[in-house]
Amino acid sequence: MKIKLLRVGVASCGVAAGADKVLAKLREKAAGIPVIGVGCLGHCYAEPIVEAVTETGESVFFRDVRDTDEAVENILSLGVENRFTVPEKRKSHELVKVLALAGRVDPTDMDDYIAHGGYEGLKKALALSPEEVVEQVKISGLRGRGGGGFPTGNKWGFLAAKKADEKILICNADEGDPGAFMDRSLMESVPHQVLEGMLIAAYATGATKLFIYCRAEYPMAIKHLKIAIDQIRKAKLDVLNNREVSITIKEGAGAFVCGEETALIASLEGKRGTPRFRPPFPTDSGYMGHPSMINNVETFGNVPLILREGGEAYAKIGTAGSKGTKLFALAGDLANPGLVEVPMGTTIAEIVFEIGGADRDKVKAVQTGGPSGGCIPVELFDTPVDYDSLKALGAIMGSGGMIVIGKDRCMVETARYFLDFTHRESCGKCTFCRIGTTRMFETLERIVAGKGKESDLALLEDLGKKVKAGALCGLGQTAPNPVLATLRYYRHEYEAHVKEHRCPVHQCNALVKLEIDPSKCIKCRLCVKTCPVGAIDGELRIDEKKCTRCNSCFDVCPKKAICRTDIGE
Repeated sequence: MKIKLLRVGVASCGVAAGADKVLAKLREKAAGIPVIGVGCLGHCYAEPIVEAVTETGESVFFRDVRDTDEAVENILSLGVENRFTVPEKRKSHELVKVLALAGRVDPTDMDDYIAHGGYEGLKKALALSPEEVVEQVKISGLRGRGGGGFPTGNKWGFLAAKKADEKILICNADEGDPGAFMDRSLMESVPHQVLEGMLIAAYATGATKLFIYCRAEYPMAIKHLKIAIDQIRKAKLDVLNNREVSITIKEGAGAFVCGEETALIASLEGKRGTPRFRPPFPTDSGYMGHPSMINNVETFGNVPLILREGGEAYAKIGTAGSKGTKLFALAGDLANPGLVEVPMGTTIAEIVFEIGGADRDKVKAVQTGGPSGGCIPVELFDTPVDYDSLKALGAIMGSGGMIVIGKDRCMVETARYFLDFTHRESCGKCTFCRIGTTRMFETLERIVAGKGKESDLALLEDLGKKVKAGALCGLGQTAPNPVLATLRYYRHEYEAHVKEHRCPVHQCNALVKLEIDPSKCIKCRLCVKTCPVGAIDGELRIDEKKCTRCNSCFDVCPKKAICRTDIGE
């Protein structure tokens, strides 16, 4: 078989693994064969990934490709080394719709996108009236993928009904959840798909000013969006309802609170990014007082599919209250981290174990919804993933971050870790969030330091409920979730910390000491060489007074002879 095309995944995940060098090497060696850079296939654990398309149309994938002559020769000869096949378990659970063109088309080539069905959704939308487009989105049952889950068609209808000379459409690309990369991957891989969704929304609602509020930490996404916007202008696809629409990218400074729509609008206006009371809602008075509507990247990424296939076809996927597919960014204690797309209603177990490849015997919980989500114990992994089911467990779907937590992780420390992020990201405007989350964080700091009291648990629960009820915006309203969820499902770990002053999994540094097991030690002395404070002497004994619990020796020991034990033992 001869190769007619080579694709190299050069999204951020691929480039971080060296895919840009692989791309250059293939272009140097693959004489006469087109070599293009594409986006992310979702298998971030296998990067760099190269796809060889043969003359018969067959695709042969290679993983962990290096930029060496040997690796390139193996690909060009369709060798057997580093061949990559998507596991059957993953294929049986995934339903790739939104990501269908990710890793298939050149993100910088509009013609490539069109050749694969791009802008068919816009074409069909323009054959309908704006009202009919809104109705199709309502029929589809699409809900906002940014975390709130508000019915998208209803929001479009609110803006479409406004009589105004200027209407504003905003794409929220301020993806701030640690461990989340769904929106980044979409913008890097298929920027035209996101923009097509925005153009359809602009036609349906009468919006003429379009903004993309993207965090500056996404330089590749911004680069690809700018290229795509220029191509749209040259093709004159930005003329809708006989009016030219403007598309502007605003680079955010990385404030987590600017993911909240009123804070985002304030930042877009050049003000400090803080939320405000609603009403008025943005569709009544938003950017510069104009009626405005905000959807996130993944929401817009779904829209071309709905118009291309029809709202009824889209609504057949998912559950009664949660339609379509959902993108999840898998991270944490699992074998196959990356991006996955599944129908709504897929169970947590199917995502974590069947797709993510996590070890069933080593998983304790999963954190859904980013730092403001909730920890769900492994005993409840048969729960279907949809907006309502996760909410009933004290968690949220959020934008789609999913962090797998192993049994060697302390749930008190996990809650402290997430609250450390959210309390620092508070804008400080409302007292409940500014003071309440800080006091909760300080309480958790005491507990993991071995200075907690039993009364602290009641304090955390009381503060958490009050912050959720009284905070001004979604940041404060959801920030207590990790604490309340871990208290609900892992109270015994909190009690061990405050009653016995010990960490059950020996993760909290203030409650453990390091010891060397002489029966395992091979006297390689790597620990002595690695210790930054000289706490390990020539007899391979650890001086507790000098030891800072940096865990350097623990990490470097080849025989796992260094163990963490309770201080009292």
